[in-house]
Amino acid sequence: MHAPVPDTIPVELLLRAYRSGVFPMADHRNDREVYWVEPRERAIIPLGGLHVSKSLRKVIRQDRFRVSCDEDFASVIAACAQPREELAESWISHQIEASYIALHRAGHAHSIEVWLGEELVGGLYGVAFDRVFCGESMFSRATNASKVALAWLVAAMRNAGYVLLDCQFMTEHLASMGAVAMPQAAYLEKLFAAQGQPSATIPQAVAAANAHSSPGNSIAQDLTQTS
Repeated sequence: MHAPVPDTIPVELLLRAYRSGVFPMADHRNDREVYWVEPRERAIIPLGGLHVSKSLRKVIRQDRFRVSCDEDFASVIAACAQPREELAESWISHQIEASYIALHRAGHAHSIEVWLGEELVGGLYGVAFDRVFCGESMFSRATNASKVALAWLVAAMRNAGYVLLDCQFMTEHLASMGAVAMPQAAYLEKLFAAQGQPSATIPQAVAAANAHSSPGNSIAQDLTQTS
């Protein structure tokens, strides 16, 4: 049995934190406390600078996976919360998980799901406000699944008029996809410059891509225009 889920972090407090450049983490899955993180160095993916390899572009064009938005947010965050290696602890506590589900219900957290048939094989989730998306975590149970999710997210953000994709901490995987690091002060400048309303929501942009006869082709074309 899990420990009872503590009170969720209020939606307004979470949004205020993200607008200030900070976010919550926990020490382990059953942690009943959160701590607020303001990294000295921040990673972002420039929306015109996503690295899409030839092999990944081919996977996207072939529509090998079906991609959706907000179809199963709870399953995506649950998959992201699973430890990646033996004895590792997840920073996504039950309290954080419940808090982001509440944020999703309020319309400020979105998931990208990647499906192979009926099976959820990859995805990511994050927080959306103004013209900003703060990517929180991603998972993959099939080769390229999380990369496909990220490619769809970047194309959707561009088409919806977003300007900033925050990845929080730099990793080798993110660097290989085109992420760049910057001091927190430079990130905050970009954050404040990204205020204002996008022309569409991320779910609307994903739905528009899925309305094409070949959704993957439209995504690949969108990304080819600059990358």
